[in-house]
Amino acid sequence: MNVDTIDFLADQRDSAPEELQPLILEFETLWERKLWHQLTNKLIEFFNHPGSAPQRLQFYKVFVLKFADKINQLKLVDLALKAATQCRDNQERLSFMEAVAKKVDNEDSQDALVFATIAVARVKLDLSDLDGARKDLDKAERVLDSFDSVETIVHAAFYGANADYYQAKADFGSYYRNALLYLACIDIKSLSPAERRNRAYDLAIAALVSTSIYNFGELLLHPILDALSERGEDKWLRELLFAFNRGDLAAYDMLADHIKSNPLLAQHSRQLREKIYLAALTEAVFRRPPHDRAMTFATIAAETKVRPTEIEHLIMKALSLGLLRGTIDQVDEVAHINWVQPKVLDMKQIENMRGRLKEWDSSVNQLGNWIEKVGQDVWAA
Repeated sequence: MNVDTIDFLADQRDSAPEELQPLILEFETLWERKLWHQLTNKLIEFFNHPGSAPQRLQFYKVFVLKFADKINQLKLVDLALKAATQCRDNQERLSFMEAVAKKVDNEDSQDALVFATIAVARVKLDLSDLDGARKDLDKAERVLDSFDSVETIVHAAFYGANADYYQAKADFGSYYRNALLYLACIDIKSLSPAERRNRAYDLAIAALVSTSIYNFGELLLHPILDALSERGEDKWLRELLFAFNRGDLAAYDMLADHIKSNPLLAQHSRQLREKIYLAALTEAVFRRPPHDRAMTFATIAAETKVRPTEIEHLIMKALSLGLLRGTIDQVDEVAHINWVQPKVLDMKQIENMRGRLKEWDSSVNQLGNWIEKVGQDVWAA
């Protein structure tokens, strides 16, 4: 170990919190023995400690870079990301992370390059450079697609940054899908209560106002949604999602004041009304047994509360979105539905399905009895 490194570690040890000083002593030992893997793990432990924050950037620049080529490059980027939190501003952070990305741009460390490129994109998002962030994310995606497998941390970073980009662009459908993919790559217990609440809130709003999402099943089943039950002021949003899922117009109207009080929902109020009508239509179809799905326009109007003159448009909308399959008889004003999109069921819907199964079981028994009765001569023969 050269004198400069010894002096640097000694100075850092003296200025570090008491509980971190033994770690820095270990750095000296591991450096001298050239145990790079163990040294990297100890550095990650050090950088993860909140008390190390003021020293991270200096440690990275003066100490870590001396043996950067000898350690796992993905872990090198991880250390750099933690060090970057101590940059003075986003512009300095951008220059720092661009240098990191350049350093790991080698043929055998493409996963680290992707990780660093995503970090660069995140800083550009903070700087409102959406076009620059998109270019970096597209570059990262092309490399990711060429891998057979990659560390989960890289996928989590990609989907998280992608979700933030689409949220900034107000592309709610893309945000929804990428945010759920991000949550699939992490342990949600690693998120703070505030982060869980914010993510659940943003996902719920995105699901409601998106023009491409009409089935909230994946979100309704995700534990992240429990975060909306922890605070009284958020419970209405969870209830609203479930009201949409079961096409409950009465519950929707009861929550109307909450919808008006949320600027984004209020802005999309007309679209939300159309969505709840579509949900009511699919629920009305779902409740019927498959042999009884020829519904008159008058029946649909009664169940969805839509004006009779708008029923045909509502059915055509549901058919075009793939929520239903079937045909429309415009002359007799009857919709013949032969398929409805599956969705997550609440207890009431499960009870309805139970009733239908019992009805089906009864009809099968009746058919069996009828066959047995009319076919006696055949059996006897």
